[in-house]
Amino acid sequence: MSEFDYKKELTKVPHEPGVYRYFDISGEVIYVGKAKDLKNRVSSYFTNSKQHDRKTLRLVSQIRKIEFTIVHTEFDALLLENQLIKRYQPKYNILLRDDKTYPFVCVTNEHFPRVLTTRRIDRKLGTFYGPFANLKPMYTVLDMFSQLFTIRTCNYNLASENIEAGKFKVCLEYHIGNCKGPCEGKQSETDYNGDIEQIHHILKGNLKPAQEYFKNRMVEAASELAFEQAQKYKEKMDVLQRFQSKSTVVNPKIDDADVFSIASDESTAYVNFMKVVNGTIVQTHTVEIKKKLDEADTDLLAMMVIEFREQYGSQAKEIISNIPLDFDMKAEVTVPQIGDKKKLLDMSLKNVLYFRRERQERAAAEATANASKKDRVLIRLKQDLQLKTIPNRIECFDNSNIQGTNPVSAMVCFIGGKPANKEYRHFSIKTVIGPNDFASMYEVVTRRYTRVLTEGTDMPDLIVIDGGKGQLSAACDALKAMDLYGKVPIIGIAKRLEEIYFPEDNLPLYIDKKSESLKLIQRIRDEAHRFAITYHRDKRSRNSLISELENVEGIGKRTAAKLLKHFKGVKTIREAPFDEVAEIVGKDRALKLKQYFDTIENG
Repeated sequence: MSEFDYKKELTKVPHEPGVYRYFDISGEVIYVGKAKDLKNRVSSYFTNSKQHDRKTLRLVSQIRKIEFTIVHTEFDALLLENQLIKRYQPKYNILLRDDKTYPFVCVTNEHFPRVLTTRRIDRKLGTFYGPFANLKPMYTVLDMFSQLFTIRTCNYNLASENIEAGKFKVCLEYHIGNCKGPCEGKQSETDYNGDIEQIHHILKGNLKPAQEYFKNRMVEAASELAFEQAQKYKEKMDVLQRFQSKSTVVNPKIDDADVFSIASDESTAYVNFMKVVNGTIVQTHTVEIKKKLDEADTDLLAMMVIEFREQYGSQAKEIISNIPLDFDMKAEVTVPQIGDKKKLLDMSLKNVLYFRRERQERAAAEATANASKKDRVLIRLKQDLQLKTIPNRIECFDNSNIQGTNPVSAMVCFIGGKPANKEYRHFSIKTVIGPNDFASMYEVVTRRYTRVLTEGTDMPDLIVIDGGKGQLSAACDALKAMDLYGKVPIIGIAKRLEEIYFPEDNLPLYIDKKSESLKLIQRIRDEAHRFAITYHRDKRSRNSLISELENVEGIGKRTAAKLLKHFKGVKTIREAPFDEVAEIVGKDRALKLKQYFDTIENG
């Protein structure tokens, strides 16, 4: 139909909750929407044209047909809208910018189930857990399973009749202890399924049943005097404990909850989701949503709540959000203002705001594509760390005190993204006795920037501290004492997970592992570590040589150091002309040195 009689169409629309669909002249669905009152909502498109923006007016001009579906509640309308948008992908509905296919962990539903990873979901195959937007946690869990359980990796059909018929033989996995040989009937299905039950608990984020499982087995083995077996169960409990200690635990008293936060601008919205089980964050996922019309944040977030809860199979009875939701979400929706739930929400907001900043500023970085790689990396680093200026001069500090001896520190300098070797500095620790990283960091930062202030040389655009919150805090204390804190940006990089720490911020920043800016920070950190280690070895070697020279009567530490500074080594001193040595330390000491070396040489 070329002309659209909307007044006639509106007479058919009822005052009921439901979902409406708009079609264009070709019969294609161009928009799907939901409403508490279909009549009022659909009418508003045609009767309030002065209040619409340009995009909505364009949509209305293309409508040639209206269809609607009545449902019982507004929540049902939300569910149906989500399904129809996925099916039709209308051009005027939001575009979810998350086209990656994330992997799932599948526990199969066959005899002697297997634990697999897959990107294709077929619920008939088994129970699926995920998706895992970040692969590292997934592989960490799988690695833990290999330490805790003996799960088969073969794809045999281990039905009882096949095992009894002797169709299969144990493989290498059995001989090296990774499998108990169920294919030859060496392990019962009941015993095997006990392990599988614990795997289900762990994948759901509930570690307590698995801990009780191994504890009971340990006690049982000990009561039977099987102490070696009891020790193995104790070690498995330790594995679970280490895994739990590395998880992001907010508060064990918090029941299962889904945390959502949204941040948006004129054209795009960003939503973060965190799945919390027993007070531990077990999943996190952030997406970008491209707006097509002037969608409200409440509508966008409501849709993403449905999407994420369905995708992650969540049935949590509480939803924590940064904005109130007007819809009946079949769960209690809270917007916390204080307490641990507020901390959870703050963590979610931090992730979504970083994601938004990273996406927004990526365009700016891409605009510099014609610039050199050096400039691109520094611009990206400025964006990632929210610096006011491009960090052209970066100075990085590292401590080295292998086995607590000869503590030293080193500072390396990168200018324009490249090492400036002439600016490197070594520090022998003077005010600290024994290995104390925090006090050593305070000393070297103080010494470095006291000298910079005295000599009027260039201050860095960024200071990097190799270490976590403790070392960073010590460096910040040194800057405060010199009234430099807040004037020079400073960060810490922790080795374990390559976390970036900012002063006075307990939550670390995780930069994309493939990011050029993180690689630059890692390169600077590694160079500082290399430089510190090299100096540490040189100092140990030099101290050893000085100790040897001190065996000579009349040669003290200062004289030995003076000799080594001139000759560079004991061998050179031994082979040097008598007059040259005498010129440095005098004839009397030179003679004693000659006699010492002659004694060693002649035995």
